[in-house]
Amino acid sequence: MTHRSLMAVAVVLLCMVSQAFTQSSTDAGQTMRPVIRGRQAAVASMKAEATEAARQILAMGGNAFDAAVGGQAALAVTDFSLNGVGSDAVVLVYNARERKVYSVNAEPRAPKLATIEWYQKNSGGKIPESDGLLSGGLPGVVDAWYTLLDRWGTMSFEQVLQPAIKLAEDGFPLSEYGASYIAEEKKILKYPTTVKIYLPDGRPPKAGEILRNPDLARTLKKLVEAEKESQSKDRHEALKAARDRFYKGDIAKDLAAFSEANGGLFRYQDFADYTAEVETPVSINYRGYQIYKNPSASQGPSELIALNLLEGFDLKKMGHNSPDFLHTSVEAVKLAMADREKYLGDMDFIKIPYDGLLSKDYAHERRKLIDPAKASLELRPGNPEKTTGAAELDRPVHAVLDGNARHEGDTSYIAVVDKDRNMVSFEPSLHELFGTGVVMGDTGILFNCRGDYYSLVRGEANALEPGKRPRSTLQSTLIMKGGQPYAILGSPGGDDQVMRTMQTLINMVDFGMNIQQAIEAPRWSSRAFPASPFPHTMHPGDMSVEARIPEATRQNLISRGHKLRVDAPWSLGSNAGIVLDVNSGVLSAGADPRVDAYAWAW
Repeated sequence: MTHRSLMAVAVVLLCMVSQAFTQSSTDAGQTMRPVIRGRQAAVASMKAEATEAARQILAMGGNAFDAAVGGQAALAVTDFSLNGVGSDAVVLVYNARERKVYSVNAEPRAPKLATIEWYQKNSGGKIPESDGLLSGGLPGVVDAWYTLLDRWGTMSFEQVLQPAIKLAEDGFPLSEYGASYIAEEKKILKYPTTVKIYLPDGRPPKAGEILRNPDLARTLKKLVEAEKESQSKDRHEALKAARDRFYKGDIAKDLAAFSEANGGLFRYQDFADYTAEVETPVSINYRGYQIYKNPSASQGPSELIALNLLEGFDLKKMGHNSPDFLHTSVEAVKLAMADREKYLGDMDFIKIPYDGLLSKDYAHERRKLIDPAKASLELRPGNPEKTTGAAELDRPVHAVLDGNARHEGDTSYIAVVDKDRNMVSFEPSLHELFGTGVVMGDTGILFNCRGDYYSLVRGEANALEPGKRPRSTLQSTLIMKGGQPYAILGSPGGDDQVMRTMQTLINMVDFGMNIQQAIEAPRWSSRAFPASPFPHTMHPGDMSVEARIPEATRQNLISRGHKLRVDAPWSLGSNAGIVLDVNSGVLSAGADPRVDAYAWAW
């Protein structure tokens, strides 16, 4: 994640302390932060407080699923502008007892009142980009908590929510990032309920000042109260009572009433009908590693498409971050993202031809479109049905060249591995800074603004329909090797997420880097495909690199037709991950120095 002037300041400081920190030094083993290693368990997240909350729960005897819920709840309080209790989420889990990988889809569903016709008639044919309730998405993260605890966890809501309740009630010291987000995000000034919490003295708080959200603490306590009231029943019923108070009880009624009174389309029945879904993930084999992604309403599978393409190249021989390597990588991503536009979306509403999309035969044919000497300037979805003999889907796709939709985004992440080697890769998000910008009454909750991801073009994979989930940029990675759990990876970053996790994976698999080296290595990105937020702007030929990429390499890329942007040296990333050495049992956790991420293992 990159953001505005704060990142520029952080970059200058990083450059001052480590001007000589180049890719060659990374290869030699030097990193800005150490790999954190242990044999018992590991946690990595975007905030130290969340990592500590998850660690505490594991120390109390909880498993990875308990710790992931408690850690993300703490993350919701402390990484408040990027995720929260009003977040959507996707989760990948490995259940060690079953030796099986699952996907948990906690993406929002469009309100019943949300139709293409409504936005054409009442909103000028536009969806507001990340501002106001008309861009909002139903919170899914509470149902994700319930799913993890009920299906695989061992603890109660009362146990796992205590760190988050304490952080919200007593407050916590703001980081430089957190303070800057409040100071720089102008949309929150329009909403009195938001100003009350985040500018309590009528001014943006400074780094080191204590930020409290007592309203959110009260909302979380209501979940615990509902659970306690049902303790005479079994654990499942008690957990469900807490979950139902949010989606079917007084919390839902308050959220719906505030929405209706303030021009939103959410109504009580939208909350009552909502449920997260446990799904079978999709996966491919990449050089002997089985890579898993969330299958529905997620851009994650586009990384699998790109990896299939790149598997046909000797990336190691090309050299890490060489002109050939960078050119080939970005061209593969362009093809994968074109297929994202045509084929990926909510599987409850559209067909996704995964048999073709993820096949090696399809990758073999598509690979031929990568010109080693020339950057593509087109959006070129393929025909995966051809490889399986199925009829081609008649589905429109188009490129929008005007507007200024952001490809970057604001999300959070937590990864947990426990002593039994259960693994949880949890990606929650508000989508943009402060989501809709609107705190919902006195609940202390900001809604995600995932509603601005829909297309208003009928027939497109991501076209708006009531009850349909948007195709989210949320995704993370779970990796198996030889039938054993190997790694979990994730990164905030909007459309850039798949590029960030893909680069981390390739750095480890193809170039032998440890997790911290793989995270810190110089990075690239692209906007040469439609952005996920409305109006879905595409920038043909766009490519960016961190300034640590040498000038000669940049000029070579420009000569191939890339419209190159050079970003600050430490700006294209907010990664975290955990790797397991099956032979030694050692866990290696890494966290990105570009942001406030923090890893721990023991």
